[in-house]
Amino acid sequence: MNHFEHALHTRRSNAALALLLATFAAAGCAGNEAALGDPARGLKCVDDSNVCISQRKMVYDSYMTDPSRAWVKQPAGPHEYASGVRLMAFSRKRKELNCNELAHGKAEADRGPSALSGGAYVGLTTGQVARAAMLSREVSRELAQEIARRCR
Repeated sequence: MNHFEHALHTRRSNAALALLLATFAAAGCAGNEAALGDPARGLKCVDDSNVCISQRKMVYDSYMTDPSRAWVKQPAGPHEYASGVRLMAFSRKRKELNCNELAHGKAEADRGPSALSGGAYVGLTTGQVARAAMLSREVSRELAQEIARRCR
């Protein structure tokens, strides 16, 4: 793939991820009991209310400014995948992550579709599950490319 093709592919991937994030922000659902009182409420708050959107943005912003990147090693469950916050953070930070962190992020993204299957996603709509699985696969591909580029 030449430089021009790579740039075009990257732009399309970034546009697709931006569209997915906007879709996650606008996706309505039930089952938002985790929205109040949970320290990671922004990761479990998956409806389209202003409160949830604000909470997800706060978590995402904290990930973007965390120099220790401690969030990378935190576990993710179905609602964390459905919120899209962690996956978007892995995508955005991929060029700054070390090889170990990239591998951890890729493993997390790879687990996304199975974490969302088999009814483990109580309270999520089928649309949210499908979007989260699609985002997981896209982020996994991006992280695999970054690993292939830098981690030998």
